[in-house]
Amino acid sequence: MNEKADLILHPVRIRIMKALVGNRKLTVQEIGQYLSDVPQATLYRHLNKLVQGGIIESVAQNQVRGTVEKVYALSSNSGITPQEFIESSSEEKLGVFIQFVSGLINDFGNYVEQDNIDLIKDGVSFRQLDLHLNDQEFMEFAKGLGAVFQKYIQNTPGEGRKKRTIATIIIPDTGKGAD
Repeated sequence: MNEKADLILHPVRIRIMKALVGNRKLTVQEIGQYLSDVPQATLYRHLNKLVQGGIIESVAQNQVRGTVEKVYALSSNSGITPQEFIESSSEEKLGVFIQFVSGLINDFGNYVEQDNIDLIKDGVSFRQLDLHLNDQEFMEFAKGLGAVFQKYIQNTPGEGRKKRTIATIIIPDTGKGAD
């Protein structure tokens, strides 16, 4: 898992992959709309690394004014498979989680460093809550949450739309203490 994780777990490459989630097929220019703060040369460099690693692939080519414009999508080999994650060491699992949380910290840091932020208007929130659910209740909860995400995952950048990062972390209790 180390090689694949090292390839995927880079902040720019994670963002490229996030832009392609939901079976999106995008050109470099369209991906650039999702990563407007990333210089084009940097974007191309990371796209090439993901293509070489088999994480994304060119699924079409468009002829545009005498040049060929590639269209990219996540390959079936994108990401760390559940089996690879299960078989990884505790240290590797923790490393993946730390990278995930670091990405959230970076996103929040970039947000609060802007001028004139409005936490309420922008809908900024973060919270932690404990739910006591049996296995069936948890599966119903997870399916409902997934259905809400599916309703909006195909939205693309556009007039009046602001990208909002939604992160979920589900960690079962270890059973080592009282509630």
